Amino acid sequence: MLLNGSQIVLECLKEQGVDTVFGYPGGTILNIYDALYSTPEIKHVLTSHEQGAAHAADGYARATGKVGVCFATSGPGATNLVTGIATAYMDSIPVVAITANVGKNLLGKDSFQEIDIAGVSMPITKHSMIIKDISELADSIRKAFRIAKSGRKGPVLVDITKNVTAQTYEYEYKKPEEIVPEVKADDEEIKKAAEMINKAKKPFVFVGGGCTAVEADEEVRSLIELLDSPVCDSLMGKGVVKGTDPRYTGMLGMHGTKASNLGMYRCDLLIVLGARFSDRCVGNTEAFTKAKIIQVDIDNAEINKNVKVDLSLIGDVKEVLKKLMPMLEKKSNPEWMKEMESLKNDHPMVYDMESLTGPAVVNEIYEATKGEAIITTDVGQHQMWTAQYYKFNESRHLITSGGLGTMGYGLGAAIGAKIGCPDETVINITGDGCFRMNLNELATVSRENVPVIEVIINNKVLGMVRQWQTLFYDQRYSNTILDDKVDFVKVSEGLGVKAVRVETVEEFRKAFKEALDSKEPRTIECRIEKDDKVFPMIPAGGANTDAFDASDLEQS
Repeated sequence: MLLNGSQIVLECLKEQGVDTVFGYPGGTILNIYDALYSTPEIKHVLTSHEQGAAHAADGYARATGKVGVCFATSGPGATNLVTGIATAYMDSIPVVAITANVGKNLLGKDSFQEIDIAGVSMPITKHSMIIKDISELADSIRKAFRIAKSGRKGPVLVDITKNVTAQTYEYEYKKPEEIVPEVKADDEEIKKAAEMINKAKKPFVFVGGGCTAVEADEEVRSLIELLDSPVCDSLMGKGVVKGTDPRYTGMLGMHGTKASNLGMYRCDLLIVLGARFSDRCVGNTEAFTKAKIIQVDIDNAEINKNVKVDLSLIGDVKEVLKKLMPMLEKKSNPEWMKEMESLKNDHPMVYDMESLTGPAVVNEIYEATKGEAIITTDVGQHQMWTAQYYKFNESRHLITSGGLGTMGYGLGAAIGAKIGCPDETVINITGDGCFRMNLNELATVSRENVPVIEVIINNKVLGMVRQWQTLFYDQRYSNTILDDKVDFVKVSEGLGVKAVRVETVEEFRKAFKEALDSKEPRTIECRIEKDDKVFPMIPAGGANTDAFDASDLEQS
C-alpha cells in the first residue's frame, strides 16, 4: 500500500494499539496533523502547552500500563517536551514522543525553528533518533515502541524531517513483536535467594516502582503473606500492597514513617523488589541497614550503585517472584510482627484532622473515595501528605513525579489518566506554587470536558522550601512567599472550570461531594496555614534512623 510518511506514522501507531495522542500542532508536523484529520481511530487531545502534552502522555501510560504518545512540532515545540520526557525517564515510564523537524535540506543551517531535539533529548531518553529517509520510518517507529516497553521501561523520541512526512513509500502492516519478560537471574541465584529467605528470622520487604511497572501486586502480596513479613514501599511503589494491610508499615525514606525507617535497621534480611535505593529512600548510604540485602531489579546498572547488596536477582520482578516463591517455606513470625506493630504504635502518624490542614484534606478525599480513586499530584508538601495519608488499594493509582520532582506535572498527568481510564475517579492534588506552573491546562480540561477534580492546597508559600528554610536556614524566607492578589477561583472559572474556595473541613467535605456528584471538571481551593509541615522528616545527609517529627523538635 503506497502511503505518504504522515499516513505511515499513523498506521504504525494503529499497529501498536494507540488510541490517544496528546499534542500541539505546528509548521513542520503539519502533514502529520493533516493525516490525523482523516484518522478517526486515534483520538487527539489538544493541550494548552507541549509540556502538558508530555505529562498527559506520561499520566496515560502510568494509569493504563500502555505506551503514552505525544506530538510536537520542531524548535520550541520540541524543547517544550523536554521536562515531560525527563520526568518519564527518571520514573521509567514508557512514552513515545514524536516530533517533526525542518526538511533534510535545511538541517544544520539554523533554519527557522530548527533544533537537534534528538541530541538534546539523548541523556533523558532510552533512545532518540532522527528519521531522514522514508524507507526507515515504519521500522523506526516500531523500534521506538519496542524499546519503550521492554526491559526497564522509558521514553523514546522519534524526530522526523518534514520531507519524510510528505514523501510516499510502500507500507505493509506488521504485528507488534511480543515483549517477553526478562529474567536474567539463573536457577542457582534464585535458589540461593530462597535459602537466605528461609533462614531469615526477621525479613522485611521493600516495594518499589518496578513492581508497579509490571503490575506485580498479586505476587508481592502473596510473598508477604507467605513470609509473614512487614512491608514498606517507596513513593513509586504505592498501592502494590494495600495501605490498609496490617503488615504494611508505611513509606520508607525522607518523609516515610518512623516504623519503616527504624524497622529497616531491626530486620536481618531486607528483600528489595524493584527499588533503586534513591537518596530519598535510603538517606546516608554509609549508615544504611546492617541487614543482609537481596535486590530484585530489571536493570543491572542499579545493582550496587547506591547501596551494596549481598545478592542480586536481575529480571522482571513479577517473573522472578513466580520462580522464587515455590522454593520458600511458609513462615510465622509473631514476635517480629509484634515488634513492628509496637513501632507503629509508638510512632503513629498524627496530625490535626479537625482544622483544614493538608492531611485533613487528603483524609477527606480518601474517606469519600474509599481508596479507589486515581490520585495525581504535583511536587512538595501536598505530594508527601498524599503519600502518607491516602491508603492506596492497588498499583497505578498514585501518579506522581518521583525522580525528577516536576512542579506542574499533576494536571497534565490527570488529563492523561482520566482519558486512559474514563471510568475511574481522577483527582489532582496540587499546591499553590505548582498550580501556577501549568494552570493553563485547565483550558484543556474544560475544552475536552475531562472531569478531573483539581484540589489546590493553598498556603500562600512554597511550602516544602519554606519548611527547609524554617528548620535549617534560621527562618530566612528568601523568595518563597506567594501572598499576592492572584485569585485561583477566578482563574479557574476564567478557564472554564467551576471553582470554590473552602476554609474548613466541613466546607471541603461538602464541596468535594458536590464535585464527585457533578461528573464535571471542578476546582477546589483549600486555604491552609503557611507553616504546616510534613513529618516525619530525615535531614539532608542523615540516616533513616535520624527521622524526626514535631514531638522531637519540642523535646530538643
